[in-house]
Order: sequence, then C-alpha cells, then structure tokens
Amino acid sequence: GQLGMGLAEMLRKQYGTDNVILSDIKKPPPHIFRSGPFVYADVLDYKHLRELIINNQITWLVHYSALLSAVGEANVALARKINITGLHNVLDLALENCLRLFVPSTIGAFGPSSPRDPVPDLCVQRPRTIYGVSKVHGELMGEYLHHKHGLDFRCLRYPGVISVNTPPGGGTTDYAVQIFHDALSTGHHECYLRPDTRLPMMHISDCHRATVEFMQAPECQLSLRTYNIAAMSFTPEEVAQEIRKHLPQLKVTYSPDSVRQTIADSWPVRFDDSNARRDWGWAPAFGLEELVVIKLVYQP
Repeated sequence: GQLGMGLAEMLRKQYGTDNVILSDIKKPPPHIFRSGPFVYADVLDYKHLRELIINNQITWLVHYSALLSAVGEANVALARKINITGLHNVLDLALENCLRLFVPSTIGAFGPSSPRDPVPDLCVQRPRTIYGVSKVHGELMGEYLHHKHGLDFRCLRYPGVISVNTPPGGGTTDYAVQIFHDALSTGHHECYLRPDTRLPMMHISDCHRATVEFMQAPECQLSLRTYNIAAMSFTPEEVAQEIRKHLPQLKVTYSPDSVRQTIADSWPVRFDDSNARRDWGWAPAFGLEELVVIKLVYQP
C-alpha cells in the first residue's frame, strides 16, 4: 500500500536497500519489485510469517495490513479477520522474536463521546466502526504486552494521510486525495462529505518521517506507547478554496454519503499531539498551503 512503499523507500536510504523487505498479498508494480526485496506475506498465515522473520533475521516489524473505515463497514467479517486476527499473529511473533513492532492507529479510534477539538492522547474513545474498534484493540493489546512482557510496541494515531500519487484506498478522509486527481483531470469533484466537515490531515512525507523518528527514539524518552500526531486540520471547502488559488475553475459539488458522513461526524476535528512534540521532538513540515502546492506539482 501507499504507506508501506513510501516508508520502505525512506528506510532503505538510511539502512540499505537489502535490509528492508516489503511484503503484500498481491503482485506489486514492476518498479516496486525492482526497488528492493519483496516477499509474499499473508498476515493470517502465522507459520509463514514466522518463517519470514526467522529466515530473514528481522528486527523491526511494521504492520500496515488493515481494511480501512468505509471498506471495513462494508465487510465487517473480513475486517475483523484481517484487523484483529492478523494483528494477534503479528503481536505473538514480535513477542516471540523480540522485535520492535510498529502498528499504526488512526483518527478512527475515537468516537462521538470523545473530546473533538482537540482530542488528547488519553481520553474516552468508543469508536463506532469495526476499523476503529480494531485499532483501539490494537493499542490496548500492544500496551498490555509492553507492560506485562516488555514488548517494544509503538503506535501512532495517524490523521487522514494524503499521498502524492496513490489513488484512494477506502477511507473516510479519501476525498482529500481524490479532489486533487479530479481538479487536474476533469475540473470537477463531487464530495461525499459536507463542505464544513473538519478533519485532521497530514501529507504522506510527514507521516513517513514521524514513523521513522518515532521508531528510532530511545525507549527512555517515551512516556506513552501510543501517540497522536498532527499537521493540519481543514474542511472540504477550505481545501477547495486553496486549490482554486492555482486552478480557479475547480468546481466542487457536495453529495454527502450517509455512511462516511456519520463516520466523519464521530471523529475529532483536531489532534492534540503535544506529548509527541515534547517526548521525541515531533514537528510537521507541511501545512495546507504547502500541501496544495506539492500535490498540484507532483500529481501524475
């Protein structure tokens, strides 16, 4: 996926191409296959995962496999299997092999009873999607295994992640990716959220850098195992207005989808990431203005 490929590229520059292995259950594009080691790995196949870890002398494991919010609601049984059973396989293997384990969490780990503006690291969560429930489960299981058995578990709650050139993958914040594709191709975007729906967002390069910096941080600096990270927060209308500074003809119509709008309305509008900034020096590089410029320049 978009996160795994970009993170692998960043890690390979630091640690060497042959020292970072990408995996998936589908055939990657040719340029990904040529870029460095790639293996087939199914998170539901415990025995094969164990073989990969042992045979390749793995020390870090980054677990991105999941069905996202809207897709998960359309197939709850599959989301439960991948997001929870797959997670338990990874947790057990990390504990068994003394791995440093990173599992991302999400804005979706919060619910309508959570504080919304801003939401702190520690508060009531109570999500109402299987995606969010599975992520809270992951946060708590990782923290439990850290305190009980010393597992080096690390987790960041990602906001909506906006990639440079990867198509949307089924999340509620995906409009903020699609609007750039539409602005450059047809000049018209139909948004499935209301124009005033404010959500936390982040450029993908900030997301990758936060992940690497967090993984590299000495354990003694960490007061938490799960942190919020923030960069910007905007509405569909605000990003449309910023795009119109460069593409004045952009037309946006709004046709709220009941499932995604309900999900978005239960999520925070801003993240409080003061603990991440204090403990391991997190600071974003991209705000909304910088995001729009780079998206319009590098969009294929």
